Amino acid sequence: MAQETNEYRENRLAAMKALRELGFAPYGHAYPHTDLKAVRAAYADGQDVTVAGRLMTIRRMGKMNFATLNDGTDHFQLIFKRDELSERLFAGFKQLNLGDIIGAKGSTFTTQKGEKSIVVREWDLLAKALEQPPEKFHGLADQEERYRRRYVDLMTNDESRERFFTRSRLLMETRKYLWGLGFCEVETPILQSQAGGAAAKPFETHFNALDQHMVLRIAPELYLKRLLVGGMNKVFELGKDFRNEGIDRSHNPEFTVLEVYEAYGDRSSMERIIEGLIPHLCDTVIGTRRIEYGEAKEIIDFTPPYRRVAYNDLVKERMGGDWFDLDFAAQLARAKDMAQRQDVNLELDGVTTELMLTHEVYDKMIEKTLRQPTFVTRLPHAFVPLAKACEDDPGLVDVFEFVVGGRELCPGYTEQNDPLAQREALERQAGEDVEKIDEDFISALEVGMPPTGGLGIGIDRLVMLLTGVDGIRDVVLFPQMRN
Repeated sequence: MAQETNEYRENRLAAMKALRELGFAPYGHAYPHTDLKAVRAAYADGQDVTVAGRLMTIRRMGKMNFATLNDGTDHFQLIFKRDELSERLFAGFKQLNLGDIIGAKGSTFTTQKGEKSIVVREWDLLAKALEQPPEKFHGLADQEERYRRRYVDLMTNDESRERFFTRSRLLMETRKYLWGLGFCEVETPILQSQAGGAAAKPFETHFNALDQHMVLRIAPELYLKRLLVGGMNKVFELGKDFRNEGIDRSHNPEFTVLEVYEAYGDRSSMERIIEGLIPHLCDTVIGTRRIEYGEAKEIIDFTPPYRRVAYNDLVKERMGGDWFDLDFAAQLARAKDMAQRQDVNLELDGVTTELMLTHEVYDKMIEKTLRQPTFVTRLPHAFVPLAKACEDDPGLVDVFEFVVGGRELCPGYTEQNDPLAQREALERQAGEDVEKIDEDFISALEVGMPPTGGLGIGIDRLVMLLTGVDGIRDVVLFPQMRN
């Protein structure tokens, strides 16, 4: 393979030398042109056009030659006729290779087979490709190589490239939707003195100028709530979070999150935002609310209203109406029996309480069955220390987990604004590591934060759902990978 690669490269270097001798600069300058998508949209035979892009195919047939040009918006057939080109331009065409980037001027022409084409009168070399592209530009066969060399994947895979354009449009429409509701986009620190807003292992670093230990944020939540205290009543942030944890099909250590906070709101107002935002994205970007998801092409319908069901009710539906009346030993026996019969692998090492066992059952045997959009509400208080307790049951919190396709996409809370209750919850979470408590955040709550609703959407998972793919690395341009 290395010998072949070197041979290809030597041939291309020879072609570049020949082009230089013909007066072509192998790496050209700015080239004003029209996107191929716009050429196709306004197409009529006999139009003069100027285009630019990468050569995806080349067919040399004597005096009549053909190539396919792709500029990332569309592709077009180019026709290079001997009697339409100068001797220099025709000789230079013979030295072009797949992957070369050229600019071309000519006129539109529809062939006898009905293919819209451009008959080239002038062309110029803009960038010589020294590496042989994937065979026939069918794309990289090795999936891992696609992630490592995304630039080649995008160059050769129209579906992949369009998915990332779709991601960009989803972000744009998300911002437009929230601005339309009166929210203000803000930016809070990514480099923080201590991690807060979630329970996760941070990436750590050192701030030399201050001689201070720092972390990359695991969530922007505590800073956004400070803004509510200051009178910015409707805020959102769309940005990166970092968690120094595992990598799998739905987790990347660097990921994009949307967090939204509304003063004088609650969990139900956050549900309304979800039921408005996602249909809006489906309508304006995807073109349908019925999405084909995953390899099985499962249809997920994002038309609201979405199902609302309490966490405990889901557990009782699956594990029996008497589940919460059983002691730990009886629960454990029933869970093991059902897991064995249903071929589910429960991870029970270290599970010592009814609460821990119930949540392991929920994670492995219940959440995966929630395929259509579902708000799972009223979760155990111990899992969500930043949320307010339900008024009718202090053991539960007024939150939802929005689950689609068997995965949590978004939590939403009635936020805790009682500084004394918040300190108590954070102390329970921190245990002996009391230095992890953000005292400035508690101080902000003591100044007074209005009743508040908040939510956080994993943008990568949202893009996965709306584009129908099942792996996070297919929606992240440059995913983290082992060197």
